[in-house]
Amino acid sequence: MMKKNIKHRKCRSAGVFLLLLILEITILSARTAYVDAADASAELSGTELRPSELYARYAVLMDAGSGRILFSKSGNTEAPMASTTKIMTCILALENGILTETVTASDQAAAQPEVKLGMHKGQNYLLSDLLYSLMLESHNDTAVAIAEHIGGSVKGFADMMNEKAEDLGCEGTYFITPNGLDAKDEKGFHHTTAIDLARIMKYCIMESPMKEKFLEITRTSSYTFSDCSGRNSYTCTNHNAFLKMMDGALTGKTGFTADAGYCYVGALESEGRTFIAALLACGWPNNKGYKWADTRKLMNYGIDNFFYQEAGPASGNSGSLIVSNGYTGGFPDILPVHITVVEQGSPVQVLLRRDEQIERKLQIEENITAPVSSGDQLGEAVYSVNGIRIATYPVLAKEAAEKRTFQVCLKYTFRMLSLAAVQ
Repeated sequence: MMKKNIKHRKCRSAGVFLLLLILEITILSARTAYVDAADASAELSGTELRPSELYARYAVLMDAGSGRILFSKSGNTEAPMASTTKIMTCILALENGILTETVTASDQAAAQPEVKLGMHKGQNYLLSDLLYSLMLESHNDTAVAIAEHIGGSVKGFADMMNEKAEDLGCEGTYFITPNGLDAKDEKGFHHTTAIDLARIMKYCIMESPMKEKFLEITRTSSYTFSDCSGRNSYTCTNHNAFLKMMDGALTGKTGFTADAGYCYVGALESEGRTFIAALLACGWPNNKGYKWADTRKLMNYGIDNFFYQEAGPASGNSGSLIVSNGYTGGFPDILPVHITVVEQGSPVQVLLRRDEQIERKLQIEENITAPVSSGDQLGEAVYSVNGIRIATYPVLAKEAAEKRTFQVCLKYTFRMLSLAAVQ
Protein backbone atom coordinates (compact mmCIF):
# COMPACT_ATOMS: atom_id res chain seq x y z
CA MET A 1 0.00 0.00 0.00
CA MET A 2 2.85 2.36 0.88
CA LYS A 3 4.52 1.64 -2.46
CA LYS A 4 1.32 2.57 -4.21
CA ASN A 5 1.13 5.88 -2.30
CA ILE A 6 4.75 6.65 -3.10
CA LYS A 7 4.12 5.87 -6.76
CA HIS A 8 0.96 8.00 -6.68
CA ARG A 9 2.88 10.93 -5.10
CA LYS A 10 5.58 10.64 -7.75
CA CYS A 11 2.93 10.77 -10.50
CA ARG A 12 1.34 13.78 -8.84
CA SER A 13 4.75 15.48 -8.57
CA ALA A 14 5.44 14.77 -12.22
CA GLY A 15 2.02 16.12 -13.11
CA VAL A 16 2.58 19.30 -11.10
CA PHE A 17 6.01 19.75 -12.69
CA LEU A 18 4.51 19.30 -16.15
CA LEU A 19 1.75 21.77 -15.33
CA LEU A 20 4.25 24.34 -14.09
CA LEU A 21 6.36 23.83 -17.22
CA ILE A 22 3.36 24.41 -19.47
CA LEU A 23 2.41 27.49 -17.45
CA GLU A 24 5.93 28.91 -17.72
CA ILE A 25 5.99 28.33 -21.49
CA THR A 26 2.59 30.02 -21.78
CA ILE A 27 3.80 33.02 -19.79
CA LEU A 28 6.95 33.28 -21.87
CA SER A 29 4.93 33.04 -25.05
CA ALA A 30 2.57 35.74 -23.86
CA ARG A 31 5.53 37.89 -22.86
CA THR A 32 7.10 37.37 -26.28
CA ALA A 33 3.83 38.28 -28.01
CA TYR A 34 3.58 41.40 -25.85
CA VAL A 35 7.13 42.46 -26.69
CA ASP A 36 6.53 41.83 -30.38
CA ALA A 37 3.36 43.94 -30.26
CA ALA A 38 5.24 46.72 -28.48
CA ASP A 39 8.02 46.58 -31.06
CA ALA A 40 5.45 46.71 -33.86
CA SER A 41 3.80 49.72 -32.23
CA ALA A 42 7.15 51.46 -31.85
CA GLU A 43 8.01 50.70 -35.46
CA LEU A 44 4.68 52.11 -36.61
CA SER A 45 5.09 55.32 -34.62
CA GLY A 46 8.57 55.64 -36.09
CA THR A 47 7.19 55.60 -39.64
CA GLU A 48 4.35 58.02 -38.93
CA LEU A 49 4.49 61.08 -41.18
CA ARG A 50 3.96 64.36 -39.39
CA PRO A 51 2.76 67.53 -41.14
CA SER A 52 5.77 69.41 -39.80
CA GLU A 53 8.06 67.12 -41.81
CA LEU A 54 6.81 68.55 -45.12
CA TYR A 55 7.84 71.82 -46.71
CA ALA A 56 4.45 72.29 -48.38
CA ARG A 57 1.88 74.35 -46.55
CA TYR A 58 -0.90 72.17 -47.95
CA ALA A 59 -0.49 68.52 -48.91
CA VAL A 60 -2.35 65.22 -49.22
CA LEU A 61 -1.69 61.61 -50.06
CA MET A 62 -4.67 59.87 -51.66
CA ASP A 63 -5.51 56.27 -52.43
CA ALA A 64 -6.40 56.61 -56.11
CA GLY A 65 -8.49 53.45 -56.02
CA SER A 66 -11.00 54.61 -53.42
CA GLY A 67 -10.30 58.34 -53.18
CA ARG A 68 -9.64 57.99 -49.45
CA ILE A 69 -7.21 60.52 -48.02
CA LEU A 70 -4.34 58.68 -46.35
CA PHE A 71 -2.53 61.80 -45.13
CA SER A 72 -3.45 65.46 -45.03
CA LYS A 73 -1.73 68.66 -44.06
CA SER A 74 -4.35 71.43 -44.24
CA GLY A 75 -5.70 69.56 -47.25
CA ASN A 76 -8.95 71.55 -47.41
CA THR A 77 -7.32 75.00 -47.36
CA GLU A 78 -7.91 77.01 -50.54
CA ALA A 79 -4.80 78.25 -52.33
CA PRO A 80 -3.59 79.12 -55.86
CA MET A 81 -2.37 76.07 -57.80
CA ALA A 82 -0.42 77.56 -60.74
CA SER A 83 0.11 75.24 -63.72
CA THR A 84 -1.21 72.14 -61.99
CA THR A 85 -4.42 73.69 -63.37
CA LYS A 86 -3.43 72.27 -66.74
CA ILE A 87 -4.38 68.71 -65.82
CA MET A 88 -8.01 69.88 -65.95
CA THR A 89 -7.38 71.77 -69.20
CA CYS A 90 -5.85 68.66 -70.75
CA ILE A 91 -8.55 66.19 -69.73
CA LEU A 92 -11.36 68.49 -70.88
CA ALA A 93 -9.64 68.97 -74.24
CA LEU A 94 -9.26 65.20 -74.61
CA GLU A 95 -12.88 64.55 -73.73
CA ASN A 96 -14.48 67.39 -75.69
CA GLY A 97 -12.16 67.85 -78.67
CA ILE A 98 -11.00 65.81 -81.64
CA LEU A 99 -7.24 65.30 -81.72
CA THR A 100 -7.01 65.92 -85.47
CA GLU A 101 -8.83 69.26 -85.24
CA THR A 102 -7.04 72.48 -86.15
CA VAL A 103 -6.56 75.07 -83.40
CA THR A 104 -6.02 78.68 -84.47
CA ALA A 105 -4.07 81.04 -82.24
CA SER A 106 -5.78 84.29 -81.24
CA ASP A 107 -4.38 87.65 -80.12
CA GLN A 108 -5.18 86.72 -76.52
CA ALA A 109 -3.33 83.41 -76.79
CA ALA A 110 -0.28 84.99 -78.43
CA ALA A 111 -0.16 87.70 -75.73
CA GLN A 112 0.29 85.26 -72.82
CA PRO A 113 3.44 85.61 -70.70
CA GLU A 114 6.27 83.12 -70.42
CA VAL A 115 6.45 80.19 -70.33
CA LYS A 116 4.99 79.96 -73.84
CA LEU A 117 5.28 78.21 -77.18
CA GLY A 118 5.63 81.51 -79.04
CA MET A 119 2.59 81.23 -81.29
CA HIS A 120 1.39 84.15 -83.42
CA LYS A 121 -2.12 85.21 -84.25
CA GLY A 122 -3.53 83.10 -87.06
CA GLN A 123 -1.10 80.20 -86.72
CA ASN A 124 -2.74 76.79 -86.94
CA TYR A 125 -1.83 73.67 -84.97
CA LEU A 126 -3.24 70.20 -84.46
CA LEU A 127 -4.95 69.84 -81.11
CA SER A 128 -3.02 66.61 -80.44
CA ASP A 129 0.32 68.44 -80.82
CA LEU A 130 -0.70 71.28 -78.56
CA LEU A 131 -1.54 68.88 -75.73
CA TYR A 132 2.14 67.89 -75.56
CA SER A 133 3.09 71.58 -75.51
CA LEU A 134 0.57 72.07 -72.70
CA MET A 135 1.67 69.21 -70.46
CA LEU A 136 5.39 68.78 -71.17
CA GLU A 137 6.52 72.41 -71.37
CA SER A 138 3.49 73.97 -69.62
CA HIS A 139 3.07 76.66 -72.28
CA ASN A 140 0.62 79.38 -71.26
CA ASP A 141 -0.28 80.52 -74.79
CA THR A 142 -1.09 76.93 -75.73
CA ALA A 143 -3.51 76.65 -72.78
CA VAL A 144 -5.44 79.74 -73.91
CA ALA A 145 -5.56 78.58 -77.56
CA ILE A 146 -6.94 75.20 -76.45
CA ALA A 147 -9.46 76.84 -74.11
CA GLU A 148 -10.78 79.13 -76.84
CA HIS A 149 -11.02 76.23 -79.27
CA ILE A 150 -12.89 73.91 -76.88
CA GLY A 151 -14.97 76.42 -74.92
CA GLY A 152 -15.42 79.23 -77.46
CA SER A 153 -13.64 81.62 -75.09
CA VAL A 154 -11.51 81.53 -71.96
CA LYS A 155 -14.62 82.35 -69.92
CA GLY A 156 -16.61 79.61 -71.62
CA PHE A 157 -13.87 77.09 -70.97
CA ALA A 158 -13.53 78.19 -67.34
CA ASP A 159 -17.25 77.47 -66.95
CA MET A 160 -16.60 73.96 -68.26
CA MET A 161 -13.73 73.54 -65.81
CA ASN A 162 -15.85 74.63 -62.86
CA GLU A 163 -18.73 72.41 -63.91
CA LYS A 164 -16.42 69.40 -64.14
CA ALA A 165 -14.86 70.24 -60.77
CA GLU A 166 -18.32 70.36 -59.21
CA ASP A 167 -19.18 67.00 -60.78
CA LEU A 168 -16.05 65.52 -59.20
CA GLY A 169 -17.01 66.79 -55.75
CA CYS A 170 -14.42 69.58 -55.62
CA GLU A 171 -15.98 72.02 -53.17
CA GLY A 172 -12.92 74.22 -52.67
CA THR A 173 -11.98 74.89 -56.31
CA TYR A 174 -12.61 77.85 -58.59
CA PHE A 175 -11.11 78.13 -62.08
CA ILE A 176 -10.64 81.43 -63.91
CA THR A 177 -7.79 80.65 -66.30
CA PRO A 178 -6.88 77.50 -68.27
CA ASN A 179 -3.16 77.92 -67.58
CA GLY A 180 -3.16 78.60 -63.85
CA LEU A 181 -1.79 82.13 -63.93
CA ASP A 182 -2.80 84.07 -60.83
CA ALA A 183 -6.18 85.70 -61.41
CA LYS A 184 -9.13 87.26 -59.61
CA ASP A 185 -12.67 88.17 -60.61
CA GLU A 186 -15.92 89.18 -58.94
CA LYS A 187 -16.36 85.61 -57.57
CA GLY A 188 -12.92 85.24 -56.04
CA PHE A 189 -9.44 84.08 -56.98
CA HIS A 190 -8.16 81.15 -59.05
CA HIS A 191 -7.68 78.39 -56.47
CA THR A 192 -8.08 74.79 -55.36
CA THR A 193 -7.23 72.64 -52.34
CA ALA A 194 -4.73 69.81 -52.10
CA ILE A 195 -7.61 67.35 -51.70
CA ASP A 196 -9.47 68.71 -54.74
CA LEU A 197 -6.31 68.69 -56.85
CA ALA A 198 -5.79 65.02 -55.96
CA ARG A 199 -9.45 64.34 -56.85
CA ILE A 200 -8.96 65.87 -60.30
CA MET A 201 -5.83 63.79 -60.88
CA LYS A 202 -7.71 60.69 -59.74
CA TYR A 203 -10.32 61.39 -62.38
CA CYS A 204 -7.68 61.95 -65.07
CA ILE A 205 -5.89 58.63 -64.50
CA MET A 206 -8.59 56.33 -63.08
CA GLU A 207 -12.02 57.36 -64.33
CA SER A 208 -11.94 59.48 -67.49
CA PRO A 209 -12.69 57.68 -70.78
CA MET A 210 -9.50 59.39 -72.04
CA LYS A 211 -7.29 58.30 -69.13
CA GLU A 212 -4.94 56.21 -71.31
CA LYS A 213 -4.30 59.13 -73.65
CA PHE A 214 -3.75 61.44 -70.70
CA LEU A 215 -1.11 59.06 -69.31
CA GLU A 216 0.50 58.64 -72.72
CA ILE A 217 0.91 62.38 -73.16
CA THR A 218 2.14 63.14 -69.66
CA ARG A 219 4.66 60.27 -69.67
CA THR A 220 6.29 61.23 -72.98
CA SER A 221 9.87 62.35 -72.42
CA SER A 222 10.22 64.43 -75.60
CA TYR A 223 7.95 65.39 -78.48
CA THR A 224 8.60 67.27 -81.74
CA PHE A 225 5.94 68.77 -84.02
CA SER A 226 5.30 71.53 -86.54
CA ASP A 227 2.49 74.00 -87.07
CA CYS A 228 0.05 73.17 -89.84
CA SER A 229 2.03 75.21 -92.38
CA GLY A 230 5.14 73.14 -91.71
CA ARG A 231 7.29 76.27 -91.53
CA ASN A 232 7.76 76.24 -87.77
CA SER A 233 8.85 73.24 -85.72
CA TYR A 234 8.97 72.80 -81.96
CA THR A 235 10.47 70.33 -79.50
CA CYS A 236 8.93 69.82 -76.08
CA THR A 237 10.76 68.18 -73.19
CA ASN A 238 9.03 66.74 -70.16
CA HIS A 239 10.02 68.66 -67.01
CA ASN A 240 8.39 66.24 -64.59
CA ALA A 241 11.50 64.97 -62.77
CA PHE A 242 9.34 62.66 -60.65
CA LEU A 243 8.97 60.26 -63.60
CA LYS A 244 12.63 59.27 -63.20
CA MET A 245 12.78 59.75 -59.45
CA MET A 246 10.83 56.73 -58.21
CA ASP A 247 9.96 53.29 -59.56
CA GLY A 248 6.32 53.14 -60.58
CA ALA A 249 5.91 56.88 -61.23
CA LEU A 250 2.92 57.31 -63.55
CA THR A 251 2.35 60.98 -64.24
CA GLY A 252 2.46 64.44 -62.75
CA LYS A 253 2.32 68.18 -63.31
CA THR A 254 4.44 70.97 -61.87
CA GLY A 255 3.45 74.59 -61.35
CA PHE A 256 4.76 77.92 -60.11
CA THR A 257 3.52 81.48 -59.80
CA ALA A 258 4.41 84.28 -57.41
CA ASP A 259 1.21 83.76 -55.42
CA ALA A 260 1.10 79.96 -55.56
CA GLY A 261 4.73 79.11 -54.98
CA TYR A 262 5.92 75.73 -56.20
CA CYS A 263 3.11 73.20 -56.65
CA TYR A 264 2.94 69.60 -57.78
CA VAL A 265 0.50 66.74 -58.28
CA GLY A 266 1.69 63.27 -59.24
CA ALA A 267 0.74 59.59 -59.18
CA LEU A 268 2.66 56.39 -58.53
CA GLU A 269 1.79 52.69 -58.82
CA SER A 270 3.34 50.09 -56.49
CA GLU A 271 2.28 46.45 -56.13
CA GLY A 272 -1.25 47.13 -57.32
CA ARG A 273 -1.64 50.23 -55.19
CA THR A 274 -1.93 53.67 -56.79
CA PHE A 275 -1.06 56.76 -54.75
CA ILE A 276 -1.61 60.43 -55.60
CA ALA A 277 0.37 63.19 -53.90
CA ALA A 278 -0.72 66.83 -54.19
CA LEU A 279 1.30 69.78 -52.88
CA LEU A 280 0.47 73.49 -52.80
CA ALA A 281 2.69 76.35 -51.64
CA CYS A 282 5.74 74.10 -51.45
CA GLY A 283 8.40 76.79 -51.20
CA TRP A 284 9.38 79.80 -53.29
CA PRO A 285 12.66 80.58 -55.10
CA ASN A 286 15.30 79.36 -54.41
CA ASN A 287 13.58 76.24 -53.07
CA LYS A 288 12.57 74.54 -56.31
CA GLY A 289 13.57 71.12 -55.00
CA TYR A 290 11.24 71.14 -52.00
CA LYS A 291 8.37 69.68 -54.01
CA TRP A 292 10.44 66.66 -55.04
CA ALA A 293 11.51 65.98 -51.44
CA ASP A 294 7.91 66.20 -50.24
CA THR A 295 6.58 64.04 -53.06
CA ARG A 296 9.14 61.33 -52.35
CA LYS A 297 8.35 61.45 -48.63
CA LEU A 298 4.60 61.16 -49.20
CA MET A 299 4.93 58.31 -51.70
CA ASN A 300 7.32 56.35 -49.51
CA TYR A 301 4.97 56.79 -46.57
CA GLY A 302 2.18 55.27 -48.64
CA ILE A 303 4.30 52.42 -49.99
CA ASP A 304 5.71 51.46 -46.57
CA ASN A 305 2.55 51.68 -44.49
CA PHE A 306 -0.60 51.02 -46.51
CA PHE A 307 -1.71 47.60 -47.72
CA TYR A 308 -4.92 46.13 -49.07
CA GLN A 309 -7.41 44.50 -46.72
CA GLU A 310 -10.84 43.13 -47.52
CA ALA A 311 -13.94 44.93 -46.30
CA GLY A 312 -17.44 43.65 -46.77
CA PRO A 313 -19.54 40.53 -46.28
CA ALA A 314 -17.63 37.28 -46.05
CA SER A 315 -19.00 34.20 -47.75
CA GLY A 316 -22.14 33.09 -45.91
CA ASN A 317 -22.02 36.07 -43.54
CA SER A 318 -25.40 35.94 -41.79
CA GLY A 319 -27.20 36.71 -38.57
CA SER A 320 -30.71 36.83 -37.20
CA LEU A 321 -33.34 39.46 -36.53
CA ILE A 322 -36.45 39.54 -34.41
CA VAL A 323 -39.76 39.87 -36.22
CA SER A 324 -42.82 40.88 -34.21
CA ASN A 325 -46.12 39.10 -34.75
CA GLY A 326 -44.42 36.62 -37.07
CA TYR A 327 -44.91 32.93 -37.77
CA THR A 328 -42.33 30.59 -39.31
CA GLY A 329 -43.89 27.21 -38.43
CA GLY A 330 -44.51 25.25 -35.26
CA PHE A 331 -46.62 26.65 -32.46
CA PRO A 332 -47.83 30.19 -33.36
CA ASP A 333 -46.54 31.72 -30.13
CA ILE A 334 -47.31 35.32 -29.30
CA LEU A 335 -43.57 35.90 -28.73
CA PRO A 336 -41.44 37.42 -31.56
CA VAL A 337 -39.70 35.02 -33.92
CA HIS A 338 -36.17 35.09 -35.33
CA ILE A 339 -35.38 35.01 -39.04
CA THR A 340 -32.02 34.64 -40.75
CA VAL A 341 -30.64 37.67 -42.60
CA VAL A 342 -27.64 37.96 -44.90
CA GLU A 343 -25.55 40.79 -46.37
CA GLN A 344 -25.57 40.91 -50.14
CA GLY A 345 -22.58 41.97 -52.25
CA SER A 346 -18.93 41.31 -52.90
CA PRO A 347 -16.16 42.52 -50.58
CA VAL A 348 -14.01 45.48 -51.63
CA GLN A 349 -10.28 45.97 -51.24
CA VAL A 350 -9.29 48.93 -49.06
CA LEU A 351 -5.84 50.39 -48.45
CA LEU A 352 -5.30 50.48 -44.71
CA ARG A 353 -2.43 51.43 -42.48
CA ARG A 354 -1.32 48.66 -40.16
CA ASP A 355 -2.96 50.24 -37.11
CA GLU A 356 -6.28 51.05 -38.82
CA GLN A 357 -9.35 48.93 -38.20
CA ILE A 358 -12.40 48.31 -40.37
CA GLU A 359 -15.57 49.05 -38.42
CA ARG A 360 -18.90 47.37 -39.23
CA LYS A 361 -22.21 48.81 -38.13
CA LEU A 362 -25.65 47.36 -38.81
CA GLN A 363 -28.39 49.88 -39.49
CA ILE A 364 -31.61 47.89 -39.23
CA GLU A 365 -35.22 49.03 -39.35
CA GLU A 366 -36.81 49.39 -35.94
CA ASN A 367 -39.76 47.21 -34.94
CA ILE A 368 -39.75 44.82 -37.89
CA THR A 369 -43.19 43.23 -38.09
CA ALA A 370 -44.51 40.38 -40.19
CA PRO A 371 -45.13 39.64 -42.96
CA VAL A 372 -41.54 39.49 -44.23
CA SER A 373 -40.69 37.87 -47.56
CA SER A 374 -37.41 36.23 -48.45
CA GLY A 375 -35.23 38.85 -50.15
CA ASP A 376 -36.81 41.86 -48.42
CA GLN A 377 -34.24 44.52 -47.47
CA LEU A 378 -34.40 45.13 -43.74
CA GLY A 379 -31.44 47.45 -43.39
CA GLU A 380 -27.82 47.86 -44.37
CA ALA A 381 -24.34 47.03 -43.14
CA VAL A 382 -21.97 49.99 -43.19
CA TYR A 383 -18.21 49.47 -43.26
CA SER A 384 -16.02 52.44 -42.33
CA VAL A 385 -12.47 53.39 -41.41
CA ASN A 386 -11.89 56.23 -38.94
CA GLY A 387 -15.51 57.23 -39.33
CA ILE A 388 -15.34 57.45 -43.13
CA ARG A 389 -17.75 55.17 -44.95
CA ILE A 390 -16.01 52.89 -47.45
CA ALA A 391 -18.73 50.39 -48.37
CA THR A 392 -22.42 49.74 -47.78
CA TYR A 393 -24.29 46.47 -48.31
CA PRO A 394 -28.02 45.70 -48.09
CA VAL A 395 -29.12 43.31 -45.35
CA LEU A 396 -31.75 40.96 -46.76
CA ALA A 397 -34.15 38.47 -45.20
CA LYS A 398 -32.95 34.96 -46.05
CA GLU A 399 -36.24 33.41 -45.01
CA ALA A 400 -39.84 34.49 -44.79
CA ALA A 401 -42.06 35.10 -41.80
CA GLU A 402 -45.78 35.24 -42.41
CA LYS A 403 -48.06 37.26 -40.20
CA ARG A 404 -49.44 35.46 -37.17
CA THR A 405 -53.20 35.79 -37.58
CA PHE A 406 -56.30 34.11 -36.17
CA GLN A 407 -56.48 31.98 -39.33
CA VAL A 408 -52.88 30.80 -38.82
CA CYS A 409 -53.63 29.82 -35.23
CA LEU A 410 -56.82 28.08 -36.33
CA LYS A 411 -55.04 26.09 -39.05
CA TYR A 412 -52.36 25.02 -36.55
CA THR A 413 -55.05 23.90 -34.06
CA PHE A 414 -56.92 21.88 -36.67
CA ARG A 415 -53.69 20.26 -37.83
CA MET A 416 -52.78 19.24 -34.28
CA LEU A 417 -56.29 17.87 -33.69
CA SER A 418 -56.09 15.90 -36.93
CA LEU A 419 -52.75 14.37 -35.97
CA ALA A 420 -54.08 13.49 -32.52
CA ALA A 421 -57.14 11.82 -34.07
CA VAL A 422 -54.97 9.71 -36.39
CA GLN A 423 -52.85 8.53 -33.47
